[in-house]
Amino acid sequence: MGRAIKLQVRKELDGRQQFNLIKLKGSLITKGYTEIIHISDKDEEFHINSFETEAKNEVKEFILDFIVKENLSNTISVLV
Repeated sequence: MGRAIKLQVRKELDGRQQFNLIKLKGSLITKGYTEIIHISDKDEEFHINSFETEAKNEVKEFILDFIVKENLSNTISVLV
């Protein structure tokens, strides 16, 4: 999984946060960065969303920009 992206996502989300999370995932698929996003439990507070991509740096930049633009810094973080 050398080209894997992992996102830590808070489990408890309000309606706006849920909408923006779905929008982010849809954008990742629509832009062709990935075909599938795997979701697993991390603990009682967070899920881990992971996927593989050929454009790792570009995708990380896209996700970080999206997080800032949609004010999701307390909801989603990119794990290194």
